[in-house]
Amino acid sequence: MATPTLNKELSLKWLELFQIYARTLSLQATAKETGLAVSTVSHHLRNLEEHLGVALFDHTRRPMVITPTGQTYLLNITQALQTIRKATAEASAGNIANASHLRIGTIEDLDSDVTPELAVYLSQSMPDCRFLYTSATSSMILQMLRQRELDLGIVASPLKPANDLIDWPLLRDPFVVVLPVSTTSSLPDLVEGRSRLPFLQFASDLLIAGQIAAQMRRLGLQLPHKFECGNNQTLMAMVAAGAGWTITTPLLFARARRFHCDLRVLPFPGKGFARTLSLVSNADCAQSVIDLVSHKLRTELSRQVITDTHRTMPWLKDQFTLID
Repeated sequence: MATPTLNKELSLKWLELFQIYARTLSLQATAKETGLAVSTVSHHLRNLEEHLGVALFDHTRRPMVITPTGQTYLLNITQALQTIRKATAEASAGNIANASHLRIGTIEDLDSDVTPELAVYLSQSMPDCRFLYTSATSSMILQMLRQRELDLGIVASPLKPANDLIDWPLLRDPFVVVLPVSTTSSLPDLVEGRSRLPFLQFASDLLIAGQIAAQMRRLGLQLPHKFECGNNQTLMAMVAAGAGWTITTPLLFARARRFHCDLRVLPFPGKGFARTLSLVSNADCAQSVIDLVSHKLRTELSRQVITDTHRTMPWLKDQFTLID
């Protein structure tokens, strides 16, 4: 590689594009994520190499791969870029009322009650802010956060996010059994597969389905099923109609209020298990914004969901709780 080019100042844009390319290993994907032309991305990456005077890429490979020198450089600049982004975010949100933009992803579990209240609250607290709300699965929200398409995400997952994300646990949401109020089958018969009432489950590609399946395997249980559904309301409607029984959580059950009179909720037998609702952000999201969103989420979860659930199902008082 040639001697470093000293007549050009190091550009923050070059570093950001280098970091994105190192993650995607695609000029097209980098261009799409940044809104630039492929040729512009390639030009900026060449400028970075020329400025440093080292080979960051193996240009003989397609797609280009990062050289060992490039990997070392990437490691060294990653923390610096996070610090710069965080400082920028904190400066722009130092006075929250003057914040200019915020992109939030939420799971559908909160769409009917908590998310609308959060949206109204934030629009009043940040009147000059441009908001973008996205409703998606937990996996999709985490992916969008990693790709910096979102600033904050509200997800339900038993898994810790990747190292490039930070999470603040909000709610412990234990698993419970929901069955038709009219069923005469006992809980042990249902869970151990001795009942003619079929097990209705969440779609197998959802994280919640994976967690339930893992717990059943740990207990040595394998339930035949004839119905999978990605929509909680449909699942609750099927159970209310007597078509089967299911395993879900109090947060999801609370959304199906119209069916409650036809449903019965019981503790999951044996060793209980739970999922966690968390607020997740990029490492550079302003802490003042995170605190504002977290406070409102906790307030609404307690007011709209937890209090009523504890009143109707007091046995959940120590299980369905906010996480300090």
